[in-house]
Amino acid sequence: MAKVTINESRCKGCKLCISVCPKKIIIVQDKLNSKGFHPVGISDMEKCIGCAFCAMMCPDCVIEVEK
Repeated sequence: MAKVTINESRCKGCKLCISVCPKKIIIVQDKLNSKGFHPVGISDMEKCIGCAFCAMMCPDCVIEVEK
């Protein structure tokens, strides 16, 4: 199973990762980070296939995918 780690404090909530996730498991969280943005999170880690499209799309490199 893949493991996705998101550095929520650096995420600016651009939602580019959401648009490329084939399993549609990346969501915008209700909470705000220290910069005032709504960071993304993973709704169901067990559905992640480890494709790393989210990490490749992230302009700020805040997503890390491990297989």
